Amino acid sequence: MKIIIASDHAGYDLKEKIISHFKDNFEFENYGPFSADSVDYPDFAHPVAEDVSSGKHEYGILICGTGNGIGMTANKHAGIRAALCWKPEIAALARQHNNANILVLPARFITEEDAFDVVKTFFSTHFEGGRHQRRVEKIDIH
Repeated sequence: MKIIIASDHAGYDLKEKIISHFKDNFEFENYGPFSADSVDYPDFAHPVAEDVSSGKHEYGILICGTGNGIGMTANKHAGIRAALCWKPEIAALARQHNNANILVLPARFITEEDAFDVVKTFFSTHFEGGRHQRRVEKIDIH
């Protein structure tokens, strides 16, 4: 599975650790940044969201300090269901019930071990469909 991943400066270290930890499980395309120098999160969230929204990539991971700014930015794009997750149970429900396609992590509020568990859960959980499909179809404004 190929996953696109990006962060801001606050999420840079966790992004790099995730890429390293899961290098044998996933193929990552790193959208940056490529250092911990201060950057603006929308500059990294928009390209990831655009490529998931367009279907170029199926899934993405975005990381910033709280996860809020980068997730809010991604969710402005049609077809994006970016889910802020800090526990595996939340990641599982985001996939099962919301068909989330971008995982958002709060780098300043999650341990490295928990982040790894969340990533593993998010990408091993499938959308349940059924009654949830109807709800997911009502998310985008047409």
